[in-house]
Amino acid sequence: MTADSAPPAVSDAPVPPEAPADAIPAEVAAKSPRETQLEAELAATKDMALRALAEAENTRRRVEAEKTEAIRYAAADFAREIVPVADNLRRALSLIAPEARAKDPALETLAVGVEMTLRALLAVFENFGVKRIDTLGKRFDPYLHEAMFEIEDKEKVSGTVVQELEAGYVMHNRSLRAAKVAIAKGGPQPAQNQTPVPADGGEKKPGAYDRPAGGTGTKLDEQL
Repeated sequence: MTADSAPPAVSDAPVPPEAPADAIPAEVAAKSPRETQLEAELAATKDMALRALAEAENTRRRVEAEKTEAIRYAAADFAREIVPVADNLRRALSLIAPEARAKDPALETLAVGVEMTLRALLAVFENFGVKRIDTLGKRFDPYLHEAMFEIEDKEKVSGTVVQELEAGYVMHNRSLRAAKVAIAKGGPQPAQNQTPVPADGGEKKPGAYDRPAGGTGTKLDEQL
């Protein structure tokens, strides 16, 4: 054996045993109490932040809904004061007999002018969501009708509106002025699943008067 091929020198220092690959130092595996406390505080803070965010979003939506509602019904008080004008125009037209209109050109011109005024007023009502309540043949609804008296009628379901004394109006399904009506009594009892509910709120139920309407379209004959 030559000098170039001599074996390498062996160290006398002890060789430590090789640690297993999946071994985890104890100081890493075990969390200190301080670390556990910080993680708990972080989780609690995150939960509080999420709750605060949800509450802020709910508040924003509620304020937005209230704002929309206020804008939608901003003209309710004015509309309530102006609907009697429509009543008076209808009464004026009802007092003019068709025969008199045919015989008197001046009276016919006056009647046409009143009709045009009523038509214009109803168009304004329509623009602001004001509609006349449909009453005849409908079941009495305390949110939309005001019963003045009862009429004996065994052929009609009890509680059915049989006569309208004064027109009622709604504004976007909210009662603006209840219609004054007469209702039938003495007839068959109404079905139990037709309980009226408020037109502007509450849980929807069978028979709910969801969208009161009764002659506020474009045809003048339906208005008079």
